[in-house]
Amino acid sequence: MMRTGVIYDPVYLEHETGEHPENSSRLSSIMSYLEESSLTSQLVPIAPRAATIDELSLIHHISYIDYIRSICDYGGKCIDSDTIVSPHSYTAAIFAAGGAITAAESVMEGNVDNAFALVRPPGHHATPREAMGFCIFNNIAIAAKYIISKYGLERIAIIDFDVHHCNGTQIAFESKPEVLCVSIHQHPLFPGTGRIDETGSGKAMGTNVNIPLPPRCGDSEYELAFKQIIVPVVKRYQPQLILVSAGFDAHWADTISSMQVSVKGFFRMMSIIKYLAEEECNNRLAAVLEGGYHLDALRASVKATFDVLIGNDYTKDPLGPSPYQSTREKPPDINYLIQRIQEVHRLTVEEPVSSQPVKANSSQI
Repeated sequence: MMRTGVIYDPVYLEHETGEHPENSSRLSSIMSYLEESSLTSQLVPIAPRAATIDELSLIHHISYIDYIRSICDYGGKCIDSDTIVSPHSYTAAIFAAGGAITAAESVMEGNVDNAFALVRPPGHHATPREAMGFCIFNNIAIAAKYIISKYGLERIAIIDFDVHHCNGTQIAFESKPEVLCVSIHQHPLFPGTGRIDETGSGKAMGTNVNIPLPPRCGDSEYELAFKQIIVPVVKRYQPQLILVSAGFDAHWADTISSMQVSVKGFFRMMSIIKYLAEEECNNRLAAVLEGGYHLDALRASVKATFDVLIGNDYTKDPLGPSPYQSTREKPPDINYLIQRIQEVHRLTVEEPVSSQPVKANSSQI
């Protein structure tokens, strides 16, 4: 059994958004479910800390940080049509960034084998000067820059399987070869970025990998993309740490998207990522929560992710497979898309990954 850290604090519930899809019930539901399932006894609880201004400034401009703090001090407001801040949102947001840092740092220090930061507000859409898509500060990007600065790492891989493209993370690292940014997402969908030809610039050319899947893709399509694109590109990059933007809004029950992934599908994705961490970077793996807005699907998918990290066997999916997959309508054919991405990134699949998932142990991958 792996020593798996869980980063959480009630401060995250103080980011009040009312009936917005990204609300405090997301985390309270997750924590209750983990407790009810007795999984918390297998986890190492780790308290987050607030990110400092200097740490936030690794990604964000100081004027933007001051802006967020000031509007929260004055009671908050709707920053745009999607993104809300309230009086305590700034505090929650700096603890969210600090929680991502804590997860990665705990792994680097060897305090745990891997970790999952259950934080909010999410972060992967936030750009250096702009909040958007429910996101305030880019938690995972800040953590990556912090780890590079503190430990002198030369290669970190960020894998983002949230259903929306990680435009903020891409912007943060599109010219920085020390970070490989891989995003698998629905396209077209907010924020409209994440095309195949967005591959990075300068010395970082090729370190930005986008997999824009068409609507209605499910477990099989995601697994094919992981095997044919994500596995070879990560193996070629040879990261010293893997960070995961873990969003679960591609679940078939989540109405924010049109994807058809099941809880078992998320278990499989994380199993492959864990295998990559074992093979490439001495198990160094930390995940940070992003999206996921159907509470039953979210909490079950988070538990499945923890099961992978701990090394537990796959258990019954409480929501089952997508009803769409049981119809006679054929799923999207993504073979041409896969081939096109392989051509753009000059990939060859030298070590096919077994299609026999169900245990998290790498020997089953």
